[in-house]
Amino acid sequence: MPEVTINIGGRPFQVACQEGEESYLHSAAKMLDDEAQVLADQAGRMPEARMLLMAGLMLADKTASIEDRVTEVEAKLAEREAELEGLRTMGAPEPERIEVPVVPQAVTDTLAELAARAEALAAEVEEKTGG
Repeated sequence: MPEVTINIGGRPFQVACQEGEESYLHSAAKMLDDEAQVLADQAGRMPEARMLLMAGLMLADKTASIEDRVTEVEAKLAEREAELEGLRTMGAPEPERIEVPVVPQAVTDTLAELAARAEALAAEVEEKTGG
């Protein structure tokens, strides 16, 4: 079992940990040391036990706040998942019926006749202008 030296509030501590957990221990020690540094900056030097207690309480407060936030987010996620599941079980909506007006055949015939007349007139104008 490896022993690791960590520094909290400028004081060294020897701590044993499981093989491979050294980086986690250093990370946790850094968080505790950061809180201890805040205390030292605010209150100056204090007894080791009190410094560790206060730094631990500050971390516990932050952890409790994060846990509350995680609980809120999990509740919102559960709501969204239930909403999503409701939408999935709902099935596809009925297709919307859209009616497109049909152009009467008489109008189509009239437009075709007008187009033919226009082409005839254009041909006549070209013939007279020599083009």
